[in-house]
This record gives sequence, C-alpha cells and structure tokens, in this order.
Amino acid sequence: MHIAVMGAGAVGCYYGGLLARAGHTVTLIARPAHVQAMAAHGLRLQTATTDEHIALHASSDVAAIASAELVLFCVKSSDTESAGAQMKAHLRPHAAVLSLQNGVDNAQRLQAVLGQDVIPTVVYVATAMAGPGHVQHFGRGDLVLGQHPRSQALAQLLSEAAIPSTVSNNVQGALWTKLIINCTYNAASAITQRPYGDLVQQPGMWQLMRSAHDECMAVALAAGIVLEAPLWPMIENIARTMQGQYSSTAQDLQKNKATEIDHLNGFISRQGQQLGVPTPVNAALQTLVKALQP
Repeated sequence: MHIAVMGAGAVGCYYGGLLARAGHTVTLIARPAHVQAMAAHGLRLQTATTDEHIALHASSDVAAIASAELVLFCVKSSDTESAGAQMKAHLRPHAAVLSLQNGVDNAQRLQAVLGQDVIPTVVYVATAMAGPGHVQHFGRGDLVLGQHPRSQALAQLLSEAAIPSTVSNNVQGALWTKLIINCTYNAASAITQRPYGDLVQQPGMWQLMRSAHDECMAVALAAGIVLEAPLWPMIENIARTMQGQYSSTAQDLQKNKATEIDHLNGFISRQGQQLGVPTPVNAALQTLVKALQP
C-alpha cells in the first residue's frame, strides 16, 4: 500500500518508519531539513534495542500524497485546518485518513475541511526527534481506531507492521483518556523541563497533578463522556514506565516552538467555562506554558 504521513514529526516518522520497514511504500511530508537528511541516509529509527536506517520517500511538497491510499495525519492540533486545506487538493477521493493527533476534536475539524471521512485514532507512544531524519522511540506504540467500515482492515494492516492496533466503539472515551493524561503531565513537564520520573519526585507535584486530573474528570463527567477505567492508577504507572520521557509540550519549548497547550489544558478550561465546572489549575497551567512560548 502507498501510505503518506502528513506532518512527519516524531510520531509520524516513527509510524512511517515501521510501515516502510514492513514493505509498504511510505512518503513522509516533513520539513526541509528532515527531508534532506532522509534523502541522504534514510530515516534513522532508534529504539531501546535497535538502531537502523530505513529507506523511504520524503518530501516537503504536499502534492506528494497524491497517490496515497492511506494518510496518517500527524500535524499539531493548531494546524489542523490549514494543513487539511493544503492536503485537500491532492487527496484521493477514497483515501483512508487517520487523525493521529492530541486533543479530542481534530478528526471532526479535519473532516469538515476535507469533505470526506476521517477516522479518529488515539496514539500511545513516547518518541522524540533527536535530529534531522532521526527519531527515537522510548516506549509503547499502540493505536486505537474509531469505528468505521474500514477500521478493522486498517487495524490489521497496522498490526502486521508491528504497530499494535485495535478498534474501539468508544473512541471518544479513549480520546478523553489520552487528553486527561496529557493534561496531567504535559504542562508540568514543560514548565519544569523535567522528565516524568524526576518530575513526580518534586515536593507537591503529585498533588498538583492530581488536582489537574480531578478537574479534567469533573469536566468529562459534565460533558457526558464515558471513560472505561479509572485513570489515576494508569497516570501513576506512567512515571514508572516512562521515567526518562519529556512531554511533547516540553519538547516543543526546548525547540522554541509553539505548543498544543490550547488544545490540552486550554481545552479543559474552555469546556469547564461552558459547562459551569471550575478549572483553575488547568487554566493556570495553560497560562504558564503560554508565557514560556516564543
């Protein structure tokens, strides 16, 4: 299958690399520095046990997605509409599109721009770009796809490429689960510039994170979101299993880039205002991260 990755940062490069390694024709739409590095050496994919260079196609021209049968849409939440508009003119009418993004409303927003189905997909992976054309993997890598007539076949294709994938009949609950985890960790890691294991050792940090989590849970309840399991034990476990991981928000600040904070803690704050649920901790975390952005 010809698969394109729109927005090939750390997440897109990781999944694109695995799909190319499995024999698919993969085109990464990435920034010029990454494209140049991959043209010269392939994609360097580094994990805890392997370090390899994978041959694939890379371009900074969106038109390169024109023949793709499957598109993994991995841009920042704030760029959903603009990237979708660029992609629309080149997208095959019946191409499958998966939204592999943070936040809970990107698939609907992208679908409105494209005028064709977009399958919301929850991403559980710890990755980072270590340099041009060089992605590092630190943990997990599974995907949860929303219900769609094509979801089961796509989940099988992904699983066969060493990307564990399942289909959920409550993808909105899964998206909110990821959102709440992000709201608990991302801003705190970004503001302190500490990885998760070190972060939670700071005095009072667990209490702060628990307060952010509790506000998120109250907003989810008021919004009628059904969560499938208690989240706090999962959140505690992340600090043990991903001790060296910096949040994506922390990585953005390290690179002097804008963050997705408005679509994480900021989203919770806005939803809280609409639903009459106080969210002072999430609002404060959003404000502090925005003050640190370029």
